[in-house]
Amino acid sequence: MSFAKRFGALTVAVAIAPAAFAVGGATAAKSNPLEKYSPVTDSRLANPEPENWLQWRGNYEGWTYSPLDQINADNVDELVPVWSYSTGELEGHQAPPIVNDGVMFISTPNNQVIALNAETGDELWRYKKEIPEELFQLHPTNRGVGLYGDKVYLAATDACLVALDAKTGEEAWETCVADWKDGYYMTLSPLIAKGNVMVGVSGGEYGIRGHISAVDAETGEIKWKTHTIPAPGEPGSETWKGDAWKTGGASVWIAGTYDPDMGIAFYGTGNGGPWMPDTRPGDNLYANSVVALDVKTGELKGYHQYHWNDAWDWDEVSPPVIIDYEHKGKKIKGLVHAGRNGYLWTLERKKDGSIKFVDAEKYVKQNVFKSIDPKTGRPTYDPAHTPGTGKTVTFCPSLWGGKDWPPEAYNPKTGLFYIPAHENLCSEMGGVELGPRKSGELYIGVPIADILTNIRLAEGAEDHIGEIQAWDLKSGKKVWQFNMKEMNWGPLLTTGGNLLFSGGSNDRVFRALDARTGKKLWQFRANSGITAVPSSWSVNGTQFIGVQAGWGVDAQRMQGAFDAVMDHTTVVPQGGVLHVFALKSKADKLIDAATR
Repeated sequence: MSFAKRFGALTVAVAIAPAAFAVGGATAAKSNPLEKYSPVTDSRLANPEPENWLQWRGNYEGWTYSPLDQINADNVDELVPVWSYSTGELEGHQAPPIVNDGVMFISTPNNQVIALNAETGDELWRYKKEIPEELFQLHPTNRGVGLYGDKVYLAATDACLVALDAKTGEEAWETCVADWKDGYYMTLSPLIAKGNVMVGVSGGEYGIRGHISAVDAETGEIKWKTHTIPAPGEPGSETWKGDAWKTGGASVWIAGTYDPDMGIAFYGTGNGGPWMPDTRPGDNLYANSVVALDVKTGELKGYHQYHWNDAWDWDEVSPPVIIDYEHKGKKIKGLVHAGRNGYLWTLERKKDGSIKFVDAEKYVKQNVFKSIDPKTGRPTYDPAHTPGTGKTVTFCPSLWGGKDWPPEAYNPKTGLFYIPAHENLCSEMGGVELGPRKSGELYIGVPIADILTNIRLAEGAEDHIGEIQAWDLKSGKKVWQFNMKEMNWGPLLTTGGNLLFSGGSNDRVFRALDARTGKKLWQFRANSGITAVPSSWSVNGTQFIGVQAGWGVDAQRMQGAFDAVMDHTTVVPQGGVLHVFALKSKADKLIDAATR
């Protein structure tokens, strides 16, 4: 057992020696996959092996796709649990199992990283970073570690990036990219390319100024920092008035996608702050946008703003998925984004890093946009559905959006793009006068009580609210949808076996659909609701599907709003558990090997 300790808050790594078992009267150690751990390189991240899951959405493009097909639409009904692991934490678990050479890394709320044997579930080491008690975690979650070389990287809640030794869990270095006392924090999985570990900061609700930083993977030195709100004199600064840029938000909640050929990373940005648009007149670049950054220098190469001067808390934090598609007979090097504003955006990434609007199609009820300019993609708004200070209105979709942070998925075999959506759901919201900003205190201009009760049900809500949609990008048409009675906070995983996996509902169900038709083929009821990204990997010829259960954060807050509006109480059990599945034909052998 080894411990790492630093002054101030306590950081501990605990390494667990491999278990032993008897063989012919002697004692032998179980196989420890750490002994064969391979360094993660740029080329491996750009071309990941099918048996591994090296980053939070599986590849740089953000497909959330595994080519593995041992588990497929014909045999998924034989899928069974083979092992599980309790994390010891409450709140929302949102990170995928990330796997390299049979070694799994999961991150959990409260800045914990656990290394496991990806075949047996045996713990290899555990790390936990304690944070100051006075740090208020508005979103106490983590969306996955990053892997590079022989290190594991955690973007911790206190806005510090930590590098751990992949084999021991011991801390190699720590670099803080912002000061948590000013309201900054982090929830995202790092994006790593060309030796740079890139992380963005959250905290728009505290009146921060968003930014993305690149940290040297070996030394922990900050290489560059690019703000998502321009300072006076910088391009785009004319879209902010007075000092509003200093507290304008534009948080970065989610890891970017990356085109290695271009050397460009694409990040989605959050809404402007405070929430009411009259407090920050102008278009408010680069909030509610996709920004294209040179990963070597951090230089802004291009952007597209999905909607300007946001009034609805529709932060567009999901980065666009990199997909080359055909549009009106023309092949497009594309970017695709299911917006929180309720539109499916298709864009083009140009060689110089600029981004060109291609098309936008409404995928859920939307009554705010009166039109979208066919050349620029700029929407015009209906004032009757645009809130302001002292002006309360209803609007659709709700402030939770047509899709919130849970990522979409793309399957190159089916050619379909999958969206976890909320339909038939609206909000009622207005702002109140703001006092001066105080560091580390909420600065949004909307009463918290209103946010937690502002859901309004549209016609059709009695049938369903949650959906999983499948879109053909070539035709621009939805080809099927799967309905869920209430909410859908389920990130998606699609596979080479023509499957689509998803949780996200308050009934705690994890399900597999036929990725071609949307037909439900299999389901499992977990200990808690599932809002984490599922992943798939293979060890010794066995394909696994894994997902963390653990309800909390925004899913729990939306549930509270539903309960308030519908005058009922819904109990979703809490507690994090990693559930791992394989085919029944593999199960007995796996369990026997793990329990010898």
